Amino acid sequence: MAAQRMVVIGGDAAGMSAASAARRGRGPEELEIVAFERGHFTSYSACGIPYWVSGDVTERDALIARTPEEHRARDIGLRTRTEAVEIDLAGQRVRARDLDAGTESWTGFDQLVVATGARPVRPALPGIDAPGVHGVQTLDDGQALLDTLAATTGGRAVVVGAGYIGVEMAEALLKRGYEVTVLHRDEQPMATLDPDMGRLVHGAMDGLGITTVGGAEVTAIRTGADGRVRAVATADAEYPADVVVLGIGVEPETSLARAAGLPVGPHGGLLTDLSMRVRGHENIWAGGDCVEVLDLVSGATRHIALGTHANKHGQIIGANVSGGYAVFPGVVGTAVSKVCDLEIARTGLREKDARRAGLQFVSATIESTHSAGYYPGAALMTVKMLAERRTGRLLGVQIVGREGAAKRVDIAAVALTAGMTVERMTTLDLGYAPPFSPVWDPILVAARKATTAVRAAGW
Repeated sequence: MAAQRMVVIGGDAAGMSAASAARRGRGPEELEIVAFERGHFTSYSACGIPYWVSGDVTERDALIARTPEEHRARDIGLRTRTEAVEIDLAGQRVRARDLDAGTESWTGFDQLVVATGARPVRPALPGIDAPGVHGVQTLDDGQALLDTLAATTGGRAVVVGAGYIGVEMAEALLKRGYEVTVLHRDEQPMATLDPDMGRLVHGAMDGLGITTVGGAEVTAIRTGADGRVRAVATADAEYPADVVVLGIGVEPETSLARAAGLPVGPHGGLLTDLSMRVRGHENIWAGGDCVEVLDLVSGATRHIALGTHANKHGQIIGANVSGGYAVFPGVVGTAVSKVCDLEIARTGLREKDARRAGLQFVSATIESTHSAGYYPGAALMTVKMLAERRTGRLLGVQIVGREGAAKRVDIAAVALTAGMTVERMTTLDLGYAPPFSPVWDPILVAARKATTAVRAAGW
């Protein structure tokens, strides 16, 4: 019996995790695997690029989990610098272009995995493609930015956007000795938080010497006589810049899938069932930043571009393609970040998410320390907790603080996944010793205050 062929489009987290898991489940005599990757690298940590730029990670290759050669040694037919340009569903084949040779060819498939990732938001502004303007999506992007920093004589950097990538790149450039300005459209930085929590991030960034300008809609990138960037313009000001980094966010890269007629959701991501099979197609799978996933708290789909999810999707796809059974039930929206020594975390719903979902809620905000107050170095953190008004069900948690703050969000993530109430959370048996926590952990203090708010709200 001839081997089946699995074709993978995309050679990073989801795609190569799917290929590797499928290879573990089936040998090459049963399953041929062909993977197309348009870049030079595979299986790398895009999330680590800001820390490579900052110098915290000294070597690019430290971010690479598995090289193309290592994948090929495992009987995976990986073709780098090869871009899939068309999916023919009826003919069960993919047309791919060799980006170096310029040639194209068709490859048939029995199973297809779409793992095309996400693309950075890059608005069509005057000067957006000028030398000195950078995105940071790939390792090639990171290297290009480092090359610019090495060749730049000035020391002024403007970061456009204040989400995770924006604040992390602001830190990276600050560590490189640049005078950093962050421009963003929202009321406060980190729009993944409620504005009252984002205000804490704003204050901390200002304290670090990072100028943060909210309500700033960028209208153009100004260039000098040499064609290089010299400033970023908004409706009412110009901000001098020797280098500009775009951190506006990403969108699902589904243009290829859309053209083939595959289903997409309200956020532009591919829609799959729990096994990561594309809806309505028995032999087509999708995972990673190009898909939408179920939000276990709101019950709606959402787009979350995180390597943690992408790797899980790939593992699930590979297991299913090779004859096993696995599912991805959904997410609660957990994310952590930092800017210098300030840690930022969230999970579940923000206030506007809860309103959009039609939920009535109460909120509670507390201040505490990461260790016993008397223990040397005890650092402050702020915890905000949302609970459903009638049931007390936990809806979301946000944390901003210093050392030991961010990873406490994992407690809330588990509670959300388990559907716990805030009252039930107050009885959690968490670890305690003065170097690690007060007698009442900050998460428990917030849960107690939220429980009181639920009771006070009544029906």
